[in-house]
This record gives sequence, C-alpha cells and structure tokens, in this order.
Amino acid sequence: MSSLEEICGGLPLQPLPENRGRTKGVPHAPVRTPNLTAQEKKLALQNALRYFPPKVHKELALEFAEELKLYGHIYMYRFCPEIEMRAYPIEEYPCKIKSAAAIMHMIMNNLDPSVAQFPQELVTYGGNGQVFSNWAQFWLVMHYLSEMTEEQTLVMYSGHPLGLFPSPQYAPRLIITNGMVIPNYSSRDEYEKMFAMGVTMYGQMTAGSYCYIGPQGIVHGTVLTVLNAGRRYLGVEDLAGRVFVTSGLGGMSGAQAKAAVIAGCVGIIAEVDEAALLKRYRQGWLMEITDSLDHCITRLRDARENKITLSLGYHGNVVDLWERLVYELDTTGENLVDLGSDQTSCHNPFSGGYYPVQLSFEEANQLMSTNPGRFRTLVQESLRRQVAAINRLSDKGMFFWDYGNAFLLEAQRAGADVEKRGTHKTEFRYPSYVQHIMGDIFSLGFGPFRWVCTSGDPQDLATTDLIATSVLKDASHQAVSASVKQQYQDNIHWIREAGKHNLVVGSQARILYSDQKGRVAIAVAINRAIAEKRIKAPVVLSRDHHDVSGTDSPYRETSNICDGSAFCADMAVQNFVGDAVRGATWVSLHNGGGVGWGEVINGGFGLVLDGAAEAEKQAKIMLSWDVSNGVARRCWSGNSNAYETICQAMEETGKLKVTLPHKVVDESILEQALHR
Repeated sequence: MSSLEEICGGLPLQPLPENRGRTKGVPHAPVRTPNLTAQEKKLALQNALRYFPPKVHKELALEFAEELKLYGHIYMYRFCPEIEMRAYPIEEYPCKIKSAAAIMHMIMNNLDPSVAQFPQELVTYGGNGQVFSNWAQFWLVMHYLSEMTEEQTLVMYSGHPLGLFPSPQYAPRLIITNGMVIPNYSSRDEYEKMFAMGVTMYGQMTAGSYCYIGPQGIVHGTVLTVLNAGRRYLGVEDLAGRVFVTSGLGGMSGAQAKAAVIAGCVGIIAEVDEAALLKRYRQGWLMEITDSLDHCITRLRDARENKITLSLGYHGNVVDLWERLVYELDTTGENLVDLGSDQTSCHNPFSGGYYPVQLSFEEANQLMSTNPGRFRTLVQESLRRQVAAINRLSDKGMFFWDYGNAFLLEAQRAGADVEKRGTHKTEFRYPSYVQHIMGDIFSLGFGPFRWVCTSGDPQDLATTDLIATSVLKDASHQAVSASVKQQYQDNIHWIREAGKHNLVVGSQARILYSDQKGRVAIAVAINRAIAEKRIKAPVVLSRDHHDVSGTDSPYRETSNICDGSAFCADMAVQNFVGDAVRGATWVSLHNGGGVGWGEVINGGFGLVLDGAAEAEKQAKIMLSWDVSNGVARRCWSGNSNAYETICQAMEETGKLKVTLPHKVVDESILEQALHR
C-alpha cells in the first residue's frame, strides 16, 4: 500500500511497480474504438512513452500497445497506485502550501471508487469524464503540487501537466484547459482519435476541473427541478402520490433516486448496469430494487394510490419500462406517469452512454467495440422507440422534459418525432429543463454554489450548514421579490433535508443554489469561522460549471437565450479569465460537458478560504463577477428577470456599470422596415 509521501514522490521507476492490469470485479469504462491508422497508433505509443526514461521503453511499449489494442486507449494500468484513493484530511498531504494540498484533496476525491464511475480509467462521471488521461499524469501532478510555492502556477493541458511556471502570488496556482480543439476539428470522431493519441481529453465539467463532490450536486439540482416541474406543470406544491419516471443510476444520474425521495414523489428509475444499480442501493439512495416490470407496476400503483414516497430501481432498459407504461394506458385507460425525463449519458450515445433495448448489457458492450456501425443503428432504433412511447404518454397528460443530457438532440438525429416546428433550432417538442425551469432561476442569479471542508471532519460541514442556513434566512427577510424569496426558502429546506439524508459521498461537501449576495455572504461567514477556529481547516469554494455564467451550451444552459447568441461562447471564456484575475486559486475551461464534445464550452473555479483577510477580499470580488457576468449577458439577450437582477446589483455596487438593452416596443416596425 502506497503512502501519500510516495504518491508525491514522482513516477515510481526504480523498480517499476508490478503490472497488475485491470482489477476484476469493479466497473470499467467501455472499450473505445478510435479507428487509428497505423501511423496514429505509433504516435499514440510514442506519446505515452515520453513520460518515461528510455531504459523502460521496451518493457512498457509492449503493454501499452496491448492496452491500446484491447481498450482503445493507454491508461497505464501498471501505474494505478495501490493507495486507498480518497480525500484525506488536508494536514496529511506533504505540501509546502495549503492551496496545493487542497487541490490534492479534491483530485483524490474525484478518483475515490465510492465517487468515481470508472476509477481505474480515471473517469469520474458521465461515462467519459476524465480527471486525467493516464496514470503517469496523476503521479506527476501530485509531485508538482507537493513542490509548489506561492510563486508558481501549475499549467494543465487536457490532463497533461505542462509544468510549474513562475507567477505572482495573486495569480491562480493552477490553470486547466481541457479539449481546446480548433473548432473545425472538434468532432466526435476526431476526439476519439486525439484522446487515443493522448493529446486531448474530455473533462466533462467538474471531473477535469477536480471539483466533483459526488452525486450530491445533481441530487440538489434534480430536487429543485422536480419541485419546480410540479409547480409549473402540475400546479402543485405537494408531490405526494405523483409519479416521476426516468433512467440512469450511474455517475451523476445516480442522484435521481434520492432526489425523488427528498421531493416526496414516487420515483421509478431504470438502469441497465446491475453494478450501478446495486451501488446506489447499498449506499441507501434507492429504497427498493427489482428486475420485474410486473413488480414495478404493482409498486407504482400502490405508492401512487396511497401517496407513499418511494424510489424504486428497475434493473432493465428504460425503453421496456416506457413501453410497459404505454401498455397499461392502452389496456386500462390509465396514464400512470405525471412527470418524465431521462439521464442516460446521451452526450456519448455510441460509446456506452446509451444502451439499446434490443441488446442485453453484456451484448451491447461487446457489439459497440466489435461492430460500431451496427451498434449505432440499434441505438438510433432504440431512441425512436423510446420517444414514440414517451409521445403516447405525453399526449395523455404526462409532462416530459430533457435533462440537458442531449437526449432530444440525439433522438432528433436518430429521426425520432421530437421536432417543434416554427421555432428556434434549440427548441424541441419537449422543453429543456433550463428553458422551462432552471433558466429563470439562472436569470435571477441563482446557481449551484458548493464548498468542501478539507479537514474531512463532518462537524466542520455541520458548522458550515448552520452558517449557510443563517445567511439565507437573513437574506429572505430582506426586501426581495417573491421569486427570489422562494429560492431562498427552497434552499433552506434543502440544507435541512441534506443533513437528514446522509448525502455526503466522498469529501465533506455541500451544495446549494444561491445568488451573488448569498454566495458572498456565505463565503465571508465561513472564512471568518475559519479565522475564529470554529472550522478546523481551509474550505474550498466552487460551483458546478452548470451555472449562471459558467457554461455556453445552446441545448442546455443557454437554451433560453433567444437573441441568436446561444451558440456563442464569450460568456464562459470571459468567466474563466475573469475568475483568474480576481483571485481564484484555480480555474478551468473545457470543451464538452453535459451535452457532449463540441456542443458546449464551460469553465469553473476553486477558491481556497483559509481565514485570512485576503481570502475574504478575493471571495467578495471574484464571486460577484462569477455571477454578474452571466446575469448581464442574460439581461442583454432580453431576459426580464436578468434585467431586474442586474439593475439591482448596479444600485448596490457603485463600480458595476452594465450596458442595458432597449426593448423594441412596437415589433411591427421590424416587418415594415424589412419589407419596404
């Protein structure tokens, strides 16, 4: 078993660690099919070997070539460390500065087997959301961080540590870019080749930025989505007896079961991978599991009629579940579903993100590598069947939304009936959850704000929960609109429920939705609590990239922007740069995330609070920018909520001056001008 000191000592070369290969009995990433030419295979091998001195090249070349042949990528399994991978208390990391130790804490949490989807392939979530491209990179990064001073910045190129570079103390300690490919070459096929050659990486959102906090983050977002879906679609506050059907219990989608319980509804979640299903059941996130559709329907009816809160995991394909629900409609005249969605990894549909109903899980895993063309055909047939069933139930009153996983986008590409005629090309027959639910929340400045207590002590997390609750209570009693007050109240309720439901998986972390004012106030209060020793160690502030300002994604985060700029990425790039110059400890910018490679640009940050006055100053200015950037952009696009929010921010912040749009009151002049 390795120690943290050994992990930070650089690549283990004398002697080389034993080549144990892939560990059996743990989930592994699907085999990739990059279709490399002979020259590209040679280049992939050469690129992998450059991490090592020539004396070990001959030995490593053979096994790396075998990995490339068998798995479509060189993960360097030999160098997967034997240490128990988890977020250790910050004091245990052998570092010169606390910020470097905090980054180590976050990296190891992303690779913790209880957190990561495919830990040996360095995938945190989403089927292909990499922390690093290979294990050599992990060893080098940990070594660089152990040596880092306050006058150095570690530069990361798509998983590769370029090195430590001199920088001023106020600069970020870490700058990450993932997948920054020239736009004309940012296709899926090109990505598969470049990833196999080790020159780029898909970091998803918080996988490659080292800010994932386990499925708690998406639990919170799903709770808010389901609650607001009930308000918008069903006109109810109480979801007791209401049925929510969806799919996915793997990485982030594993949160849906717990979210259903917290929201108080009946959640039926399909999952084809038995290992993922059992993992959530053993963690207590699923109340019941079954592989019987008959049992599913029986339990659904009972819970619905008696208003019992339930999370039931169905081990099987969601298409079978949807089609059985249509059968029940046809034979009994009863539509058993109120709300529906999907959280399969449709951003990656042909490499394990979506499993077609015609095949078993094992058959699908085999076919996707042996006959990718046939597998693609079956996936698209399955998507058409799934949409057909959803359409039948929707016609009878079920409300369905796209959860931003590219489900409707891929269904459209498969020829499914999801078109909404006469609208923007980012709109479909069913709305994105951003268009109908979360978009208005973002425009109010609310988004997923989170923090990690690096002491690893649950008591520190409990202290921060009390701080955050107090801040939100105070904010809700101020002169705010009804919609803002509702957000504060929802998040106070969330914090209370989060403690009850044991949502911590991995690091001692919490997430909530807050606006600019709330984020700054929480950060200041936590920093002062650290200074007063009420919190034992530094706290890392972060957020999901899926936020007010962090992501330009025309089929998700910016799908409700209708001025023609939904496909522009200035906001996310400016946010990355703006956070860096305002005091962030680290920043990241990614191609891909959520809806897939080439479909989105997104970024994030980490900010270490250590109790110092300088940390408070940085938190105030950086967090204010991190929210107001996106609100200002949404205001300029014509969103009335964002207009009101940014005007209020300007009143409260003298140095903030935002260009405001003038609305065309009489739209008839547009037609008149164009048809003179």
